[in-house]
Amino acid sequence: MPTVGTRLRETTRRLSEAGVASARHDAIVLIAHTLGLEPSYIRTAAARDDEWPPGADLDLLEARVTRRIDREPLQHITGKAYFRSIELQVGPGVFIPRPETEVVAGVAMAYAREALEMRGEVRVTDLCAGSGAIGIAVATEVPYAEVSMVEASEEALVYLRLNARFQPPEVRRRLRAVYADARNCLRQFDACADVVVTNPPYVPISAVPRDPEVALHDPPQALYGLGDDGLDVPRAILDEAQRLLRVGGVVVMEHGDDQGAALREYAESSEWWGDAHTLTDLTGRDRMLVATRVGV
Repeated sequence: MPTVGTRLRETTRRLSEAGVASARHDAIVLIAHTLGLEPSYIRTAAARDDEWPPGADLDLLEARVTRRIDREPLQHITGKAYFRSIELQVGPGVFIPRPETEVVAGVAMAYAREALEMRGEVRVTDLCAGSGAIGIAVATEVPYAEVSMVEASEEALVYLRLNARFQPPEVRRRLRAVYADARNCLRQFDACADVVVTNPPYVPISAVPRDPEVALHDPPQALYGLGDDGLDVPRAILDEAQRLLRVGGVVVMEHGDDQGAALREYAESSEWWGDAHTLTDLTGRDRMLVATRVGV
């Protein structure tokens, strides 16, 4: 019987040969998930070269490794994704949250805390909410924040509602999951939000992602922003955000690293936006538009 270390090295090799960049990490997660153990235990057991646990379901492990070799996302195989401090349920039909979006969420939280300090309450609207990653993280990390999460995909809405339901009661009661097409008027939210945060689809149709995990498994409606530059949907959502925000409220919108100037220009062309600027992610790439709602 092979040891844990042997099994880990062999699984890592197979994933690496299939082009999986995070081969060792994914091998640890798949083994841990199959054995019902924490990844940290697998790392320790592999370092000690412990014996492989008797009775472990090798067929189940092989099926999961094969799925990953076929470049199915790790999160679809485990059914879990992690975002900041929260665990989310994900699967086919919902966008898998990315690390760079954690920075976008953090910026939205900073503005939400400012509003809470100034007004004693704060309302945040998460447009294109998907799994609920941003909205749930905001409600988790900003006490008293009332968060509305708006999603147009019925498939994604299943995960959105599920993830909201499984939060602790003190967070869950401040979350609202709303089904609405982004092009429809959400009149009940007009001029209510202090912060609108969104990770909209923004990939141009011509820019098919290189990674099979993204190109083949993320829902197209969560990826492609339409138009030659991929910004038709983000521009429409920016128009929607100006209605949802109270005067002085802030929009925080994620975008591609080459789209900052175009979105700033669009915001600056409107009488409803002021102080439009671009912030970067942890790699120094342009990652989000921030603008303040002005006017009456």
